[in-house]
Amino acid sequence: MAGPYLLALDQGTSSSRALVVDTAGTIRASAARSFTQHYPRPGWVEHDPEEIWTSQIEAAREAIAAAGVEPREIAAIGLANQRETALIWEKSSGRPIANAIVWQCRRTAEMCEALQRDGAAPLVRERTGLVIDAYFSGTKYAWLLDHVPGARERAAAGELLCGTIDTWLLWRLTGGKVHATDRTNASRTLLYDLRRECWDADLCALLRVPEAMLPRVLPSAADFGETMPDLFGRSIPIRGVAGDQQAALFGQGCIARGDTKCTYGTGAFILRYLGTESATAPDGMLLTAAASVGSTPAYAWEGSVFIAGAAVQWLRDGLGIIKSAPEIEALAASVQDSAGVQVVPAFVGLGAPFWDSRARGAILGLTRGSTAAHVARATLEAIAFHTRAVLDVMSENEPIHELRVDGGAAANDLLLQIQADILGAPVLRPREVETTALGAAYLAGIAAGVLAADAPRALWQLDARFSPTIDVHERERRYALWRRAVERASG
Repeated sequence: MAGPYLLALDQGTSSSRALVVDTAGTIRASAARSFTQHYPRPGWVEHDPEEIWTSQIEAAREAIAAAGVEPREIAAIGLANQRETALIWEKSSGRPIANAIVWQCRRTAEMCEALQRDGAAPLVRERTGLVIDAYFSGTKYAWLLDHVPGARERAAAGELLCGTIDTWLLWRLTGGKVHATDRTNASRTLLYDLRRECWDADLCALLRVPEAMLPRVLPSAADFGETMPDLFGRSIPIRGVAGDQQAALFGQGCIARGDTKCTYGTGAFILRYLGTESATAPDGMLLTAAASVGSTPAYAWEGSVFIAGAAVQWLRDGLGIIKSAPEIEALAASVQDSAGVQVVPAFVGLGAPFWDSRARGAILGLTRGSTAAHVARATLEAIAFHTRAVLDVMSENEPIHELRVDGGAAANDLLLQIQADILGAPVLRPREVETTALGAAYLAGIAAGVLAADAPRALWQLDARFSPTIDVHERERRYALWRRAVERASG
């Protein structure tokens, strides 16, 4: 055997990726498949679960073939997934009863507002570490049960199962033998008691989700079963599962208290590692489970920016001012600043720290002199400004000394320089920016015994460091203008 190798499955919002990784943390091969985004109504977002499954398996097979690796050389599979996307399927056939409701979808906003009016927010905050918002999967389960004909009756009869995308893929990978999730994904449902480490009966009753439908909860590095032999030519152990952002935190080597990372994907997700201390998150932030090895739980604070890379995609697909996402860097760099243009990309409301589901996107400060380049630069600045808004709350009592970054937009040097300038702290990009998939691979490798527990930190390598280049006055002036723009987009 030339291995051992690890297979990472990274099921994201817009594509399914697969990476073959060796035990030195080197990516030997990768493959990706995009899939359809469904927008049945304004503010609604759906995925076809069968298309997610097909795209993920095709990507995995292509990556294995491209790496020239035999299935017997793969020690374990690690799985990372878009976290709050939820679906329900038939226990007997595995057939989904409807499309999956994506984490971006706002169809349950009114349900969340009703729960808040009824005074449920303190209970939810105390037990789950979350705020009541349509972002999370619990209200999505309730919506499907209420709106798919006969679903509630079938759920009561024990005929239906529910889960997030990790649970769905585990079910299919194991041929229906494993109905499970990990702590990180469970912690994003509004149904999981973080400190007692179990589904909460009171919250299940509050959201009217039968507890019997929910998957078994395991640590992120654990035995999640084995794949069906016909999928890859032999059964492969599945030993790591984590929500994409917690997997990225782990893959970035953020395993010491205070370590902080930001992943720039469809959205931007900032996590600060707390270790074993489940300290209540500051207002506007979330307390969430962090990926950990062993039975002792770990925690993190999180701030979620719903739109980041998706704003660049909108410039490409909606406005047509760029032909491909990477073009934004050169266009934005062609002007020295945004000339007063401010972008608030609140296409699906505003996440942390604002939590305004009724906010909508806006471009302000336009003049006859405004150009596509100014809008492009203001879009990159908006990503950096919103990231800072989250980090300001997280670091109120304990400053953040550096920010580790990853995700597709981390390849944009201009964005990272703007981020360092606006944050006033160094921004560090690792040599391998596929840290979500690497985190899943590391979890699987540690659980399979082919990697040491400190592998994420030991294998992390620096690619580029971006240091602040503007003074405090200019930094605060720019940020204040954007906060004024947010006020105008709110509500």
